[in-house]
Amino acid sequence: MEPVKLKVSYAPFVRSKDSIESVMYNVALALFPATAMSVYYFGIPALLVTITAIASSVGFEWLTDKIRKKPDSCLDGSAIVTGLLLALNVPSSLPLWMVVVGAFVAIVVTKHLFGGLGFNIFNPALVARVFLLISFPVAMTSWAVPFAVDMQTAASPLGILKTDGMAALSNFSYMDALLGKTGGSLGETSVLALLFGAAWLFYKRYITISIPLSFIASTLAFTGIFYLIDPTTYASPLFHFLTGGLVLGAFFMATDMVTSPLSLRGQLLFGIGCGLLTAVIRLWGGYPEGVSFAILIMNSLVPLLDKWDLDEIKAKKQKSLTTA
Repeated sequence: MEPVKLKVSYAPFVRSKDSIESVMYNVALALFPATAMSVYYFGIPALLVTITAIASSVGFEWLTDKIRKKPDSCLDGSAIVTGLLLALNVPSSLPLWMVVVGAFVAIVVTKHLFGGLGFNIFNPALVARVFLLISFPVAMTSWAVPFAVDMQTAASPLGILKTDGMAALSNFSYMDALLGKTGGSLGETSVLALLFGAAWLFYKRYITISIPLSFIASTLAFTGIFYLIDPTTYASPLFHFLTGGLVLGAFFMATDMVTSPLSLRGQLLFGIGCGLLTAVIRLWGGYPEGVSFAILIMNSLVPLLDKWDLDEIKAKKQKSLTTA
């Protein structure tokens, strides 16, 4: 009798009626409100950055598939989502050639050198953002002013807090931050637009509340403790929620199916770790923002979190067999 051959794909082994293409294009749809708001506030430069990021990501995906002699996956939506997330993680004033470099780092270095979709340990768009930030710090921290016609730049609210303290934020508007009328990367503009997009992902059941809730709650709790101790030095939790990339990171990048834990316990620990690291970097780190670094650090711990749960399941199963 000929042995049966089973074809096993990569983890996570989740049964779903949705294809990769369906999931990815729905994630892209969820990112559309924030993308549209960034173009509304920052104009043609934001649109050019977005188009360049998507086109170069898809191009590098196609080229790498050809070099690796793999089936063409450039239009499965994953490269489009990576390009969108890359665009939302950079300022509208970033030179387009740097955007292309970021797409190369995301698609070729972070994704395909690890084996392709499903095998990458780190979120590709975040690796690209951190690479660009370290390599081109001036360009990556030159934030355009909303509705400016001459590419006027100014510091982001988190940058002002880091360099000038709370006194310099006396005119800060929480409503402007909610709607997106502040300086920052394209995805740090409208929290409201991001929440609309996240609602779509919840509706489609592509993400659960465990990681975003634990991520945001731990960030707000930690920053809130120090705000209560000294509100003249530390910003309020609401400020930290509405500024920077907390909402974008918590709902759209920390929840990445490939680079986040599988179990509920692992997801909660992952989210709490992201939140605490984000708060520590924002309060005392050398960079104003810590979301990207926090998620990447916790990405590296995901295999350990998953192994912890797997070992525990095996131990419980062995114990039940022994006592049976």
